[in-house]
Amino acid sequence: MREALDPIGLNTARIAEVRCGVVDLPLKRPHKLAMATIEVQSNVVVRIVTDDGEEGWGEAATIPGYGAETVETMAQVVRTSLAPALVGTEISSLGGAAARMETAIKRNPYAKSAVELAVADLMARRAGVPMSALFGGRRHDRIAGLWVLGAGEAEADIAEAKKLFEQKLFRCFLLKVGKGAPEDDLARVRRVAKELGDGVELRVDVNQSWDEPTAMRFIPQLAEAGITVVEQPVRADNVEAMRRLTGRFPCLIMADEPVETPQDALRFAAAHACDAFSVKLGKHGGPTATRAVVSIAEAAGFRMFAGTMLESSLGVAAHAQFFSTVSSVSLGNQLFGPLLMTADPVVAPVRYEDFCLIVPTGPGSGVEIDRDALKSLMRKEDAACLI
Repeated sequence: MREALDPIGLNTARIAEVRCGVVDLPLKRPHKLAMATIEVQSNVVVRIVTDDGEEGWGEAATIPGYGAETVETMAQVVRTSLAPALVGTEISSLGGAAARMETAIKRNPYAKSAVELAVADLMARRAGVPMSALFGGRRHDRIAGLWVLGAGEAEADIAEAKKLFEQKLFRCFLLKVGKGAPEDDLARVRRVAKELGDGVELRVDVNQSWDEPTAMRFIPQLAEAGITVVEQPVRADNVEAMRRLTGRFPCLIMADEPVETPQDALRFAAAHACDAFSVKLGKHGGPTATRAVVSIAEAAGFRMFAGTMLESSLGVAAHAQFFSTVSSVSLGNQLFGPLLMTADPVVAPVRYEDFCLIVPTGPGSGVEIDRDALKSLMRKEDAACLI
């Protein structure tokens, strides 16, 4: 695994600084999930500078109520634990950086992911290659996309989906359910499915909101309405319920929240407790740990989906670089964050066309930081220390 992530071996500079700050990214409309409604997405941005003046950038996002970390705790962990573990060390391998961070502090995957992506960006830029070269080599130049219909109202969701389909941006859509009564969610799903017709694919994400009897009752009706994937219908700790649901219905059962570590992935694979994984660099702790999860999924024959925590183009570009090297991302990607945001901290945003995310081709992540835009989005107390 380390060889696949560290093929270049040309970076002999030392890390001089690891800086981070929080950016607040306003959304074009409220994004409604079972656990929260988001109007401003807050992410952590990391900047790593070498002793010869070169730099790399990373980003990690989190959603309120989704995991144990917040942007404030992520920034604190980067400053007090991860930065001291890396400053003064050579930029020689991603595996080495990941190991030093793991020694410094356990867990905290989102904070570690932001830092490891900054290291990867720096290494790739020094070598003059895209980050995908560090991750095993690119297999895709574009990845089919999925848009989350997060308005929470059928008519608004229908209008949004039709517009995005006409623009050839998305033809696969996901409805967030679980916040209200299951009967109401089912009625909304049926309404959206009827209006959108056969030209699109529809999925739902329950975000752990149902118990097993509710899932047993409503998943067949969702499948009958045309839903192809049901994501995380029950609580993360109920692996047995996920196992009993898997293979029982025409639609796929996807695991998200309970699959964080490679050990989690192995447990789900051994129990065959899902059909697919939602894979996220932040959730797993960066590209090194994510590659281990991917390897287990591939060995188990699970399908994979590139999930999102609402990153800007900075984080989406890095995710695209990684997932371009994974042959089995057959369920597409959910990396739509930049299209939902009113501002982006890069010079040129990532591109979406012909229903796909286009993997950037430039060195590093493939996008360039717009320092003025980034400064305007940073929290005041962080701007001076990051830029």
